[in-house]
Amino acid sequence: MVSIQKIRNNKEREVRLSFSELRGNERIKELLIESVKSNNILHSYMFYGTDGIGKKIFATEFAKMILCESENKPCNNCKSCIEFESGNNPDFFMIVPEKGTIKIEQIREMQRNIIEKPTHCTKKIYIIDDADKMTKEAQNCLLKTLEEPSEFIVIILICSNENYMLPTVKSRCTKIFFEGLSNQELMKFIKEKNSDVNFNESMIQLCCGSISKSIDVIEKYSILESTQEIVEELFTCDELVCMQKSQFFNDNKEDIELLLEYMYVIFSKKINNANIIACANCMKYIQNAKNKLLYSNNFDMTIDEMLMKVWGEINEKNNRS
Repeated sequence: MVSIQKIRNNKEREVRLSFSELRGNERIKELLIESVKSNNILHSYMFYGTDGIGKKIFATEFAKMILCESENKPCNNCKSCIEFESGNNPDFFMIVPEKGTIKIEQIREMQRNIIEKPTHCTKKIYIIDDADKMTKEAQNCLLKTLEEPSEFIVIILICSNENYMLPTVKSRCTKIFFEGLSNQELMKFIKEKNSDVNFNESMIQLCCGSISKSIDVIEKYSILESTQEIVEELFTCDELVCMQKSQFFNDNKEDIELLLEYMYVIFSKKINNANIIACANCMKYIQNAKNKLLYSNNFDMTIDEMLMKVWGEINEKNNRS
């Protein structure tokens, strides 16, 4: 049997932004705040949109406001808010995938818990993160709860790909679509988080309008700068120097997916009428390397092959343009 601790808010708290710190989707923020003020809380929501754009942050802050015991929500001082911030609010639950999926046993355990009334709040809130990773059996099981919800229950599904959700589940939720941040909004957020970093156009494009991705890019800023330098060097270096660059990727193996994504973006920004074929081919080689590494191909061989193909495509002596 799945333990109730599996769906209770994880005590290993993530770094989380408050509503005042959130950027973008202002209309949704106003909608959620107004629904709490007017006590017009619905039983089920679906927050959907591109991965990493703040859906979980919005859902968590929304839950905190709903559970707050003060008139000015969230007050951060009442018992509910204090327990919420410590990860111990007994009326707030987070369901997350286990080994890549959300299984029917997790939903059944949630349903056993749902019948109990709130401990000291007027609502009980269940956030199902990565809801699009629910198995069909789990979704069908959840459907029973969505069709006949208890008056004190609020369920929020968070998903990046709504196409993986059953139509019957989607039809019983109020759907709220989240857009990625504009480049201007993203730059403002980045400057507020770390005024020392100076994102170039390629780094902004790498973020894809995502707050979480931008935080990742800030943290990896120095190795991304080094990646940019390596790409520039590949245009002029000889074959031996090119092969030596593989050591950098080996030293940063844990971030290889991000580094390859950045190389892909850099070459996409370099495309012009004179080198469109060469840059397009380089992008293909980088994507192929990403795909191979997903299937646990030999790391060193994959990186070496990609570097040599990219070098051969763009080196002055071999350039096909």
